[in-house]
Amino acid sequence: MPYTQDIVEELNILVRYNLTTTQEGIKVHKTASPETIAATRRLFEKGLVSQEDGGYLTNLGLETAKQAQAVLDILRPL
Repeated sequence: MPYTQDIVEELNILVRYNLTTTQEGIKVHKTASPETIAATRRLFEKGLVSQEDGGYLTNLGLETAKQAQAVLDILRPL
C-alpha cells in the first residue's frame, strides 16, 4: 500500500520532534494549516502523542518517530 497524503502529513509531524530527549514536545497552534492540525489530531487518536495539539511523544510515538527519521535519513538526497 503506498503512502497516503494523510500518512505523509503525520510522518512530517513526527520528524519534527527532538529525538534526543523525551522532555521536549511540540505545540501545533490554531494558525497552523488545517492539514497539520488534522495530522496532529490523528496522531493523538492513534496514541502517538500526548495531546491533541502535539505535546510529547508517547512510547509508541517515540519508536515510530525514530523509524520515520531513519527512513528520511536513508532516502534524503546526498
